[in-house]
Amino acid sequence: MDDEIAEAAGSREPTEFKKAPRRAVASGWVGSALEYYDFFVYATAASLVFPDVFFPKGNPKLAIIESLATYGVGYAARPLGAFFLGRWGDKHGRKNVLVACMLTMGCATFGVGLLPTYAAIGYLAPILLVILRLIQGFAVGAELSGASAMIVENSPFGRRGYYASYTLQGTQGGQLIAAGVFLPLYFTLSTSAMDSWGWRIPFLLSSIVVIVGYVIRRKVDETPAFKEEAAGGEIPKNPVYEAIRLSWPNMVRVICISLMNGVATLATTFGGTFATNAAYGVGMNTKLYLFIPVIGNAIAMVLIPYIGSLSDRIGRRPCIIVGSLGAGILAYPYLYFIGQDNVPLTIFFAVLMWGCIYQGYNAVFPSLFQEMFPTRTRVSSFAIAQNIGVLITAFLPSTYAAIAGPTPAACVANKKFLPNAIVNGTTCSHLAMGVHTHVLWVVGSITLGLAILSAIAAFTAKETFMIHLNDCGEEWAQPVSVEEYAKARLAAVA
Repeated sequence: MDDEIAEAAGSREPTEFKKAPRRAVASGWVGSALEYYDFFVYATAASLVFPDVFFPKGNPKLAIIESLATYGVGYAARPLGAFFLGRWGDKHGRKNVLVACMLTMGCATFGVGLLPTYAAIGYLAPILLVILRLIQGFAVGAELSGASAMIVENSPFGRRGYYASYTLQGTQGGQLIAAGVFLPLYFTLSTSAMDSWGWRIPFLLSSIVVIVGYVIRRKVDETPAFKEEAAGGEIPKNPVYEAIRLSWPNMVRVICISLMNGVATLATTFGGTFATNAAYGVGMNTKLYLFIPVIGNAIAMVLIPYIGSLSDRIGRRPCIIVGSLGAGILAYPYLYFIGQDNVPLTIFFAVLMWGCIYQGYNAVFPSLFQEMFPTRTRVSSFAIAQNIGVLITAFLPSTYAAIAGPTPAACVANKKFLPNAIVNGTTCSHLAMGVHTHVLWVVGSITLGLAILSAIAAFTAKETFMIHLNDCGEEWAQPVSVEEYAKARLAAVA
């Protein structure tokens, strides 16, 4: 087929089997988009709908914390999923684990759409919600590592960053689809209709996700690198143990670099709650705020391949360091303009922070993380370490809600903020101003701190973009010469 390419005999790339980069990219893109559609549908609902649907009324702060905590619970199950599914991917192949991830995620998301609300069955509703969220998290635990391994191991030398970036373009596409499904619902349905049945529609659409994703991923061949490992009898009996024993320093680096997910949770989850929930006293329109993920993801999808390609020319570390520090700093103006109820500048800084600068990290980490580990433990090492890092950031939205507001329950009536109400001798509008300042400095500083730690971890990592795939993850691995790499890139682009 036209897509198939063969590496030169004697190179340190897999040469026994042909690579199929375009087919791998198509599978990774579509699969990640569909799988992360499921995951981010939940994120959107957790910040905008679930506090009023699945939790008792009367205490807005508690409802916000509980709803955002169920969002975090999904991440809590991801390391467990990474352990089992990552191990499966290293022992039985990348293709098999990706199909399993897709089926499990789709069924769990469909189940959320069928759940009774708190008004119908009381506390059993949030309990069932948490169970399904745990299943979601388990399923997505090896998605990124498996999909990006499929692409990287099919990519020609010199173009791994470009091709692997499409994995994250797919996840951005999933977020864009999730927001795109919610937008028409919010614009066409009343608040009562949205709270009673409208929110279910995006979850029930996951049935399409299961069918389409299954068909696509069943048609993709196993990667040449894994087939060479299997043919040579080099598949480890316990890839998780071997990963931790041999690659723990790089796994620690991956955990720290993955703390950059704090920027994504700020933009997509806590930021939405801060801007639209009445208890914070900001009052942005929910329908309008939904345009932030739409615009941000649309721009990100355009930028990601270019940044991935840039990392093939200048290296992975510079892109991640600049992206991390830049996005961390921009958290301050983003939060400030939410507190000022300034919609145009909120959208501008959200898009600049998350849709643009953050992509220096987001577009490049799939290739960097894959290249930090050897083929025999690649999926396990990536999956476990990255999901531990993401887990650390997962409960940040509920933590922020606990330590940085919102205003007391007496400041809200019928989902509306009461600026002139008096609580302990102070008007609610004055209390809200204090909450906004607290959010700015507490949440902004935590986000910047995580970004700095991510940048430091990336700085200490070995640069990998000029190392052949069969040498990646080995302590003795050395980059090829600049001349040899330029020649390889020229051939790969051609």
